[in-house]
Amino acid sequence: MSLMSLATAQNFTTTTCRMNKKQAVFIVGPTGVGKTEVAVKVAETLNTEIISTDSRQVYSELNIGTAVPGKEILEKVPHHLVQHRSITEYYSAAMFEKEALHTLNILFEKFQTVILCGGSGLYIQAVCEGIDDLPKIDVDLRNTLIERLEREGLESLRFELKKLDPKSYQNIDLKNPKRILKALEVCLSSGKPYSGFLTRKKKNRDFGIVKIGLNMERESLYERINLRVDDMMQNGLLDEVKKSIQHREKNALNTVGYKELFDFIDGKHSLEEAVRLIKRNSRHYARRQLTWFNRDPDINWYQPDQMDEIIKFATSVAGQ
Repeated sequence: MSLMSLATAQNFTTTTCRMNKKQAVFIVGPTGVGKTEVAVKVAETLNTEIISTDSRQVYSELNIGTAVPGKEILEKVPHHLVQHRSITEYYSAAMFEKEALHTLNILFEKFQTVILCGGSGLYIQAVCEGIDDLPKIDVDLRNTLIERLEREGLESLRFELKKLDPKSYQNIDLKNPKRILKALEVCLSSGKPYSGFLTRKKKNRDFGIVKIGLNMERESLYERINLRVDDMMQNGLLDEVKKSIQHREKNALNTVGYKELFDFIDGKHSLEEAVRLIKRNSRHYARRQLTWFNRDPDINWYQPDQMDEIIKFATSVAGQ
């Protein structure tokens, strides 16, 4: 993990502030690393508010398994785009892009700097660079594919994607059902390869973009993740999953912490095994997040306990 030198950071922020009056400061990193705590402290220091860039925290029915900030935190610093959608609704990174930009415009009327906090790489990319315009998807087609996923498993959908769009098959995360479903939806609804719609053309933003990444030694991160899962279970994650079981086929619930407990309810394994799998799959997810973020040369990396350095950097970005 390399940390930007203070001199480089100062040069970088001085140039950024000259070019852009308003600044969007992203706090990114793997699950469990402590992004919320850092974002709240930075927001309090800069007297601003936070937009969540967590793809699971948008759902109103989910709370414990998505680690939505508690009431005390929300009273300290207002958070936006948190629990404002239902798991019964379709939601995408493109929709998030529009909502996040609209929210930024409103907040920039009041604040010089706005904090965006979360670990969903595609949502962060959507705000920073934009998402390619894709054809409108038929709801019946989407439901049919979700039913196939439940009935036939992910491998069947992977095989179809390989036939319809070999390029996407080579580049997509084959362990991510949401990504595979999206690619197949576009292929089947348009009759064209999903990869053909991905221009990767960056959209210009009229605000500055600064990214602060958080990471720590792998062993410490895994320990934090394991303890976090234990806390979720003690706080009632199983009850939350039981309340959501009628919607288990929804894509929002095909995620770590929920699918393992659905399998427990189905009698596929014990509760102890379900908790072990949640911890393991959360660690795997953290690795995938780091792989995504490590490809971004614009991220300025810190450890969560380097709070003074982070505050100093964020303050200089904001011109305060």
